[in-house]
Amino acid sequence: MLRLTLNGLTKAYGPLTVVDRVDLSLEEGEFVSLLGPSGCGKTTTLRMIAGFVDPTGGSISVDGQTLSAPGAVVPPERRGMSMIFQSYAIWPHMTVAENVGFGLKLRSLPAAEVKRRVGEMLEVVQLSHLAHRYPAELSGGQQQRVALARAVVVKPSVLLLDEPLSNLDANLREEMRFEIRRLHDEFRITTVYVTHDQSEAMATSDRIAVMNAGRIEQVDAPHLLYTRPRTRFVAGFVGRTNLLEARIEGGDLLLDGVNLGPAARAGVAAGTRGQVLVSLRPQAMTVLTAPPADDALVLAAEVLERTYLGEAWDYVVQPEGTALRLRAAAPPLEAHEVGMRVWLRLDPRQVAVVA
Repeated sequence: MLRLTLNGLTKAYGPLTVVDRVDLSLEEGEFVSLLGPSGCGKTTTLRMIAGFVDPTGGSISVDGQTLSAPGAVVPPERRGMSMIFQSYAIWPHMTVAENVGFGLKLRSLPAAEVKRRVGEMLEVVQLSHLAHRYPAELSGGQQQRVALARAVVVKPSVLLLDEPLSNLDANLREEMRFEIRRLHDEFRITTVYVTHDQSEAMATSDRIAVMNAGRIEQVDAPHLLYTRPRTRFVAGFVGRTNLLEARIEGGDLLLDGVNLGPAARAGVAAGTRGQVLVSLRPQAMTVLTAPPADDALVLAAEVLERTYLGEAWDYVVQPEGTALRLRAAAPPLEAHEVGMRVWLRLDPRQVAVVA
């Protein structure tokens, strides 16, 4: 069942169009992230969903009821939505319990009901022992949990999050992205999450809408965005990749003279011929010190550069007899010196042709 629908949603400021005819539908209980670089229109889209910005064109509907259209906008307080801001926006003069219960009191619920639901929510976010503390006495992660609890406790029809983890350090961001997903799995609230951090989007989302210059380039499950990007922008923005010119001849995909096998395996439509652009992820290649005994697709190559990233080595290698410079990944214990001759095993199944 559809919960939230954006139909041709557009926002322009004079001659500048910042959101350009966005179409997007969310099923009830679905978690969708708007992912893209700064200035791509994702936050403006979120603010239009919340009712803080009026659209220039198109519409926003929840459960079939139109909430936003040019000249007819339901105000934010009547949308039944909750929003979590980048700055958390929790009240400094209220305790944790008072902050969490604020929305319930606005709805004039009985005091006993407010106390019960606040207590249950604080248990869920593991803050019961801090119920009587004030925000200034909390860590950044604890403040974020308070903001999450306050947003979820009112049982909104749609939960909106605007880069909620950007103020946290790297380790805490990683912890909180799993916390956000855990809360979603427990309450199944339809959620729109705005971020420029692809790892956040990957860890939390059922689907990701990649935005660029005000438009959605691709909407897909995280693993499909990574393995089957449809555009050059998506391939380059989501993860690291090698973007390479290739040719399709006789149904095969040729990369600088190297035959990668049937082009259909890379997602190419039947009958496609000529020049194409392919995405080859570093993880689709294995760097070996000796040629393997199997009949895999293997190229002799030279190590040109290397960078140690802790969790892996990042190599730049050049296959012999080609002008290619390929970025390949290897486990941290597999160290190969610059100038060393190696063998590069390619997995053709992980090659994707992009528009």
